[in-house]
Amino acid sequence: MSIDGTSDAGRDLALRIATFKAQTLAELTGGGKTGSSEGFGALLASLKGGAAAVESAAGSSGVQGLSPTGRNEALFDPESAYRMMSEINYRNVLYKGQFAELSQMQTSLETMAAAGTALGSVDAGSSDEAIRQKLAQFVSDYNAWRTGFDEDMQQGGILADTQAAQVAGYELEQSVENPFNGADLGLRGMPDLGLSIDPVTKQAVLDEAALSRALQQNREGVVATVHQFSGNFVKSAELLTSSNNFFDRQLDNLSRAITYIADNQSSLQQEFGLGDTYQPKGKLAAALAAYERMLA
Repeated sequence: MSIDGTSDAGRDLALRIATFKAQTLAELTGGGKTGSSEGFGALLASLKGGAAAVESAAGSSGVQGLSPTGRNEALFDPESAYRMMSEINYRNVLYKGQFAELSQMQTSLETMAAAGTALGSVDAGSSDEAIRQKLAQFVSDYNAWRTGFDEDMQQGGILADTQAAQVAGYELEQSVENPFNGADLGLRGMPDLGLSIDPVTKQAVLDEAALSRALQQNREGVVATVHQFSGNFVKSAELLTSSNNFFDRQLDNLSRAITYIADNQSSLQQEFGLGDTYQPKGKLAAALAAYERMLA
């Protein structure tokens, strides 16, 4: 069936491509928000416009059998359709890898909440060395978390385009740098205690000399600031993984996209051709293997 009811394989191909993108790609960039539906409208209009210039080489019988090379020769442009299926094959792997990595990140945020909670044990009776050790341990835990997912969140990484991962990285960083912790006692957050985030590496850094000065000048303020930071950091970590929040929604969208491809792969391949099989490497290959283990 074509867009206007005539026998036009080119138009039919364009509409099916638009439908596929709407059900898989748009979900992962907005989950049904207004902006996403508007983006889909523009995409559909663009594809319809492009399809209007396509002349069908197929008869009214529609899709024919695939060629030995896996192309649907009944289409006016079987090579473009084949490339589209190659893209679907790639995204099938990518979405599974993203699901595994996001699931791991969600679990690891519980570890970060525990690291924040540990700082809450600092009190007026804690020695300077005990406070230093607590902060040093937090820095170590934070940096281990950041290092574990930093490659994923960089441009071109598995989680570069996933909102949940980007928000998690940003929110925890901002929590550390929040200048309002301890403000009622004359301090401007953890940076005044020597704990900050390196703007280049995004790693946490503890300036022990600055911490010693803060303890000497305003010990009560240091303890209060650590307590406030501990509570707020834990809230940030828990909010990110709370029910129906960023991770739950992103994982649900990915699950639906994976299911859509699985349920329609045969018909998509019959329509567009087999496409190239995508062979993941490196981190994506490891993430795909993790996803497969999740299903075992």
